[in-house]
Amino acid sequence: MLLKKIIEGIKIVKGQNISILDLKNRNNFICDYFIICEGKSQNQVYAIFQSIEKTTIKTLNQTPWHIEGIKNGEWILIDYISIVVHIFQTKIRLHYNIENLWKKN
Repeated sequence: MLLKKIIEGIKIVKGQNISILDLKNRNNFICDYFIICEGKSQNQVYAIFQSIEKTTIKTLNQTPWHIEGIKNGEWILIDYISIVVHIFQTKIRLHYNIENLWKKN
């Protein structure tokens, strides 16, 4: 249910290129899913963050355990323990390309 509500929050403010990485079968990994998405600007990245937070609090009464990157708005990380959300500006996502770090070989 949390996964669905996070995706809903992203879509409300037109977050783009949503990827869901299922990490449940990885050995010794700290979460079950990475959700990666992007916004075109600092403002949109922040709006995606706010929408996710509002949606999960309102519908599930669930707040993030930890948040990073709000001040710079280039890459915001939201940690819900079982799900970690990465919200990037497009150019930052391309630079770090974290999807490739977790690809199955």
